[in-house]
Amino acid sequence: MRYVHPKSMTWWAGVASIATGAAKIAFATSVPFAELGHLVSLLAGTGDSSSAALIYLGLGLIGVRDKMERGFAT
Repeated sequence: MRYVHPKSMTWWAGVASIATGAAKIAFATSVPFAELGHLVSLLAGTGDSSSAALIYLGLGLIGVRDKMERGFAT
């Protein structure tokens, strides 16, 4: 359970990005999820709002948060 930190905003941003990407895959024809995915990608500073990019971004945020915690602890 090293990667689960519900008190971290970075962790929540990663989870939200993963959930948005998964929702875009599950509901491919839904316009609100497409717009939400575009908003999340704009807030993250990326130009790609595809489902795979959002999931990759979320996993990266969760991984970076854990790496920073381990790096500052030593």
